[in-house]
Amino acid sequence: MKTAHIFRKACWFLLGLFFSASLWAHGGAAGTDTDQCKFELEPSHWIHYTAYQPVAYSAQEFCGSLPGYNTRTQLVFDYQDMRYRNMTIEFEVTKEPEGTRVFFLPAAKHKAGSVNLELPNGVPEAGKYLIHITLVPDQGERLDAHMSFKAGTGPAIGKSNILLYVFFVFAGLYVFYLSHAGFKKTIDNAIAAIKK
Repeated sequence: MKTAHIFRKACWFLLGLFFSASLWAHGGAAGTDTDQCKFELEPSHWIHYTAYQPVAYSAQEFCGSLPGYNTRTQLVFDYQDMRYRNMTIEFEVTKEPEGTRVFFLPAAKHKAGSVNLELPNGVPEAGKYLIHITLVPDQGERLDAHMSFKAGTGPAIGKSNILLYVFFVFAGLYVFYLSHAGFKKTIDNAIAAIKK
């Protein structure tokens, strides 16, 4: 009886973690200070970045690691600072360490606050790439920001997916524990042996 009670509490604990909002937002951290998918263009001025590969990995978001290459890729940038909507910004993606350009979007103003870079064939090969964002002011110096990503890393299992799998494994074991006397007896004996 005591073992079943402990096991039940463990399942409720895992269920609580599963539905905890703090685990789902940007790797379990709050706010943009801990957001791994952002560029700091200037001190305290940010652009958020999300990558998609909708043909190969529909409905999945990526950041620093894209599973595929030679597949349609979208790089989406959202201005988190309204002032950038009136600034001219240029985007470039290069293969590293060679510095070979694979994509270029000439300098333009993006009044909507969001820029979608469409790479119809994605990046040409697996490896490291660098995103260059350049502010082109009417006067003064150009400001450059860079963010690297890897392509061709293969399918990734997100932290939220791992947590979901662990939850279902524990739930399945608990149901099996309750419904099979032999398994229940084995587990109870093992716990009793550990307590000694």
